[in-house]
This record gives sequence, C-alpha cells and structure tokens, in this order.
Amino acid sequence: MTSPVSRPVPPAAANPLSLRGAVDLSALKQRPAPPAAGSPQLPGAAAGGEAEPPVRPLRVDITEANFQELVELSAQVPVVVALWASYSPGSADVVDTLERIVDSYEGQLVLGAADVEAFPQLAQAFQVQAVPTAVALVKGQPVPLFQGGAEEPQVRSLLDELLKVAGANGVAGRVGAGGAGAAEPEAAPLPPLHQKAYEAIEAGDFAAAADAYRQALLEMPADSEAKTGLAQVGLMDRLQVLSSADTEALRQKAAAGPDNLEAQLEVADLDVAGGHIEDGLGRIVAFIGRNFGPERETARIRLLELFDVVGPADDRVAKARQNLARVLF
Repeated sequence: MTSPVSRPVPPAAANPLSLRGAVDLSALKQRPAPPAAGSPQLPGAAAGGEAEPPVRPLRVDITEANFQELVELSAQVPVVVALWASYSPGSADVVDTLERIVDSYEGQLVLGAADVEAFPQLAQAFQVQAVPTAVALVKGQPVPLFQGGAEEPQVRSLLDELLKVAGANGVAGRVGAGGAGAAEPEAAPLPPLHQKAYEAIEAGDFAAAADAYRQALLEMPADSEAKTGLAQVGLMDRLQVLSSADTEALRQKAAAGPDNLEAQLEVADLDVAGGHIEDGLGRIVAFIGRNFGPERETARIRLLELFDVVGPADDRVAKARQNLARVLF
C-alpha cells in the first residue's frame, strides 16, 4: 500500500452504494454533443473505432473538453476515474494498475485518467484532497473507490462491487477496445417486481423498492437477488438519513460507547458503505460478543443483512461468519 499525497479526504464524503452522492458535478458540465446512433464510443475515438491519441484501449485521458462525454457514457458503462499528479510518486503505479485491471473486464468498465494539475476543477468537484484517488461514475453520479495505493485483489473486489451497483441501476453495457463496441444486453428482462424495485431506487424511493423486494420474496422465498436487493436498499435508506449527520461525532460516540447498539450499527453502515468492509463487519461481531439479549439479536440480524450487501462469496464475509460463530458458540 502507498500513501496518498496531501491530507486524506474525510471518509463520508459520499456513499458508494447509493447513486445519490453529495458531489455536484454540474459546474463541470458543458453542453453535451448529440449522441451518436448505435454503440457507445469512448470520447476521442474516431468513427469506425479508430482511436486517436491519447486514447488507449478502454482508457481516456480526461480533459475539460471530453469530461461531459464520459459523464454521458457512464449511463451505459461505469467509468472509473483515476485522479493523479506528477508530484505524487504513487500516481503512475495506480493508473497503470487500474488500466491493466479495467482492461481485464473486457469492456464492462472504462478508465478515465485525470491530471489534477491540468484539470483542478475536477478534483474540486470530487472533493479530492489527496492523490492518487480513484472514484467512479455511474449514471453521472460519483462513487468513491479508494485513496492512495491499493493491492490488485482489493481493487478487483471494489470493481466487482461497482459492477453490482451499476447493474442494479440499469448500467450494464459494454464497449470494445479502441472505443467502439455494441452495448450488449447482459440478461433477460427483469421480473416485474425487480423492475419496480430498480425504478424506485432510481427515483430515490427506497421504501417502495424495499416493498417490491419483500413482495418478490413472499412469492419466491429462494429469490437470492431479491434478498440482496432488500439488504442493499435498507442500507441506502439508512445512509440517506446519516448523510446529514456529523460523521465524526458519530464515530466519537461509538468509540465512547462500545455497547451503544445504535452508534455501533450506524458506524458499521458508514464503514461498509465507505469500503471498510472488515471494520464494519468486525464492529458488529465484537458487539455481539460483548452483549446478550434483544440487542444481541438485533445486531446479529443487521450483520446478516450486511453479509447480503457485501455478497456471500466475499472472503471478508466468510471471515466474519467464522468470527460470528466463535462469539455465539
């Protein structure tokens, strides 16, 4: 791991599981060019798929001129944005790592590399106070990824989660190397209740989305996607409430009251949403190990919901399950 240069960004600047982030990109938007008919194309790519420098396969060097095109493209394919600077020793490694990893996803992601010295407005819009920093765009909304250096397995895990969130919001296209490629339908049409839930998520109505998922589970209790969706919108709804709170005060409250259930659950939500999965899950496991009675059961149920949010195949969930078994038995 390498450290970012300058002071780190506060951890709750935005919510990576919600596309209703706090960052306002409107000041950077220029009048978009009319969309080309047919397949999505990377900004800077010539017609017919012939890329012009500085475009490389699935990578775009971001400028003021092409940024809005990338915002538009993020409605079809998630765009990973690497913010770098020549004064940051780790920047080049992070951009190279992201380029290699993004290429391996074969068009499901696009990488945009932004020199914050040449385009300082972008760093300001993303509230970046340290470089290198990686964020993503999904439907034009910012999704924080990481600051400083990151090991390849960590980056892949974050990008896997990014694709899940993007897919849940109807962003599941694909572009080809060099900038041209058909947007490929990834799946059959959604079941009606799932479609209803996704439309409610887009509208920011998490309660309606949760109701749709609950109905889906009543009709088909083994519907794992509905179960995961219900857990995700539950987290989104709680984070919407926490978005107006003083997160530093919440963390101080949790530190001062390790047996304060509400404080521990709130900070666990912030940790999971901020990508600190082990910290968030471990916090609740530790609470369960110290407490008994109704509060312990409430914490256990929340922990299981967060397992669904992160994904049962995630190594961090497997580790937390083992730790949970130890404290329960």
